Amino acid sequence: MGFKSGIFKPNRTRICLTDRRLAVFPSAECRLQCADNNIGIGRGTTFMQQQGHAEFGIAEARRVLGEVFAPWVQDLNLTIEQIDFTPPASGAADWQPGAILRLPFSERLCRNGGIVSGQALMAFADTAMVIANVAANRAYRPMTTVDQTTHFMRAVTSSDVLADARVVRLGRTMSFGRVTLLGAADNKPVAMVSSAFAML
Repeated sequence: MGFKSGIFKPNRTRICLTDRRLAVFPSAECRLQCADNNIGIGRGTTFMQQQGHAEFGIAEARRVLGEVFAPWVQDLNLTIEQIDFTPPASGAADWQPGAILRLPFSERLCRNGGIVSGQALMAFADTAMVIANVAANRAYRPMTTVDQTTHFMRAVTSSDVLADARVVRLGRTMSFGRVTLLGAADNKPVAMVSSAFAML
């Protein structure tokens, strides 16, 4: 259930929540269901947006990772290592919301020579950026990738890969971000990715 990713494929439905569960209803049915439960409706309405951000944390981000992506993305077995959605007390001017995810090494992701394929790394970066947007919004919003530019810096073999994804600018309808992919074994850069998302 949830939005399949392509990573995401938006549809002509509205999101409506009842009994603390996220469900997708056709627009008319959503209006009736929400009216019965005194829950507001609208594109991108979620439990977190209805209840405020007090309950948001890494558990919610992990729920999104486990529920909204396409099955083949789930097969990557990604994990969320860290999520940053609250500015530090020091008020650092360069702070940006984001997340750190891990792509576990698998021979199934490798091309000839045991090198983790670029396709897997780009999908990983795109997924990490979605989770960074979840952190920036402190809630899940449907979104779709508008642009992704990847600069590969070196090959990675026999190692997990980490993605440090940051939201550089978040607007009402667009989000811009960057992802640094690092080899988990040596913490050296593997690729730099810049991306833009349309917030639906």
